[in-house]
Amino acid sequence: MLARHECVGNVSIVPCKPDPSNEASLGHLLLFGSRRSFVTAMLKVALTGGIATGKSHVLERFRERGVSCLDADALARGVTAEGTEATRAIAARFGRDILDRSGAVDRAKLAAIVFSDEASRRDLEAIVHPAVYRAITAGLRAFELLGTSPVAIVDIPLLYETGHAADFDRVIATVCLPANQMARLINRGLRDTEARQRLAAQMPAIEKAARADFVIHTDGSFAETDAQVDQIWKKLKS
Repeated sequence: MLARHECVGNVSIVPCKPDPSNEASLGHLLLFGSRRSFVTAMLKVALTGGIATGKSHVLERFRERGVSCLDADALARGVTAEGTEATRAIAARFGRDILDRSGAVDRAKLAAIVFSDEASRRDLEAIVHPAVYRAITAGLRAFELLGTSPVAIVDIPLLYETGHAADFDRVIATVCLPANQMARLINRGLRDTEARQRLAAQMPAIEKAARADFVIHTDGSFAETDAQVDQIWKKLKS
């Protein structure tokens, strides 16, 4: 549901801060504008890395430091909710049985298909990725209009695989030993075969780290990871 708004002249004003993870809220801000009469420059930073390398932890640490943040996976959940264009396309490709009782995509059921068949995964990515990147573009534009932070960070696991690194001013990559990735995935409840399938579906974390502007190593303690976040945050602000 769109937020209620008041009118000042011919411009509608959103009285509460829109939720950047909600496409409707972002669209509302972009359509009706904000209280700001100018847009300041904002550094756009992508956060990437292999699965189970600590991206979510790092993103949350940046958010705690006042950075505007977006999570591509959260946006993907939004675009595969009930009634969306992407959900209809996924149902057409994989069958209506791929939807749950609410009409949203059953992510667990879909994962079992796409991580065991590359052609199916490519078909899914062709449906979901464009919608997610549209949401990211809208979210970054909303952050610029709000002007609450000079830096915005977007967690995009498949940044390099999708060819969108050039969309950002800087890239941060998280990395850890493959053995630690496996252990973390198994701790999440995946079987050994499932964990290996997910790792095989992505570019190796070490390759992503080699391409990035900043690298955060997450094999150590949370405190050690957080210290690296602080160092990078200082550089991004300077």
